[in-house]
Amino acid sequence: MTPKPQAPARPGTIGVIGLELRGETPAPKKQVYSWALWDWATQPFNTVILTFIFTALYLTTDAFLPAAMQGLDDEDPVKEFAIADLTSGLGLGSTIAAFAILFLAPVLGQRADAAGRQKLWLGIGTGALVLCMLGLWFVEPQPSLFWLGVALISAGSVFGEIAAVNSNAMLIGIANPKTVGRISGLGWGFGYLGGILALVLVVIFYMADWFGISSDGGLPFRIIAVGCAIWTIVFSIPIFLNVPEPSLGRPERQVGFFASYGLLVKDVAGLYRNPETRPTFWFLLSSAVFRDGLGGVFAFGAVIASTVFGFKFLEIVIFGIAANLIAGISTIIAGRFDDRFGPKRIILISLGAMVVAGLAVFFLVDAGTTVFWIGGLILCAFVGPAQAASRSFLARVTPAGREGEIFGLYATTGRAASWMASGAWTVLIALTHQTAFGILGIVLVLLLGFLLLLPLKAQQVR
Repeated sequence: MTPKPQAPARPGTIGVIGLELRGETPAPKKQVYSWALWDWATQPFNTVILTFIFTALYLTTDAFLPAAMQGLDDEDPVKEFAIADLTSGLGLGSTIAAFAILFLAPVLGQRADAAGRQKLWLGIGTGALVLCMLGLWFVEPQPSLFWLGVALISAGSVFGEIAAVNSNAMLIGIANPKTVGRISGLGWGFGYLGGILALVLVVIFYMADWFGISSDGGLPFRIIAVGCAIWTIVFSIPIFLNVPEPSLGRPERQVGFFASYGLLVKDVAGLYRNPETRPTFWFLLSSAVFRDGLGGVFAFGAVIASTVFGFKFLEIVIFGIAANLIAGISTIIAGRFDDRFGPKRIILISLGAMVVAGLAVFFLVDAGTTVFWIGGLILCAFVGPAQAASRSFLARVTPAGREGEIFGLYATTGRAASWMASGAWTVLIALTHQTAFGILGIVLVLLLGFLLLLPLKAQQVR
């Protein structure tokens, strides 16, 4: 059943929360699972390329160092500093991507709302993400191509975020206040479970000795990147076929691209002035910090495992499978607790547990790989629930007809603070020449996010 269109609302006013448009009518399961499958489709970029395989085991290894350095012992300070420069460079690329999303995401989301074309921008973002993954085929193991790899991965992060803005907006079209938590959790859970299958396929590829393919020129890693692109194409099709637009558009808000920034400023001010939408304003601000810390866990987790704890290829992949399995199951379960107890409690519990686990990993770094296995898996068990509950929280306070705009602001406020995790990671490593100090930077951002969320009034679960 498609939600009925509502009369246009003035900027800063609210007639009805978007989730209330559906009332008590549940969305068809075909729509719900097709929407959740988009997370499954795009997860290989995050899991295989950004976190566990391409960056950790290829892009930030001695394969991209000058030949003279490659022959040095792994514990040689010169080689350690050179590897730290690579991990720091990856963090710099993430920071630049953050600023790109800062300026693009809310306006593109706003324009998608005005035209009622969330699917179009979802397609543009997803398609561009696929092209970035395909482009990694050309990143051969040469120092001169390191920055091409960083650029493609950073651009993929930008386009993936733009696509996610519109995927998140479409959640409101298939959920109501009683089901939004579990549906949001289902999406994140599908993503993690898709990541597991993708990593299992990588293990099979590795255990079969790359099926006889030569490892020269980084060929197996480049093939993996192309495989991730094909995966995204295949599994993203259902959302375009089966899930409706969340709104029919707001023609009165269609303005030029640069004029959209002026309209955006007025809307943000309106969110703050209106008592009914003020929780939306404050949540956008408070969530910006802790979501950046959450992103840092997966963006740099495998790099830490590889460069700090000495994990090899198979260990990284096995850890990735275990991490995604735990994250997927915990996220799906937490979605039901979200609907029962509210998303704020889920977020605070998750952040608190992650801070403790992260500090343990940092201070016990010399105790060996067992510390990372335990602490890392605890971090992964709570990062998914915090992400899903954050999306659920915002969906509960989003005005009807402004889904893309609000979730665009959600992406933007998160990226406005995303210099914090990647910046702290980059600066601490650059100052100490030790990748381990990047752990402390991520933990500090998570702690700050926890403290900022505490005073925010929780939304009533209906």
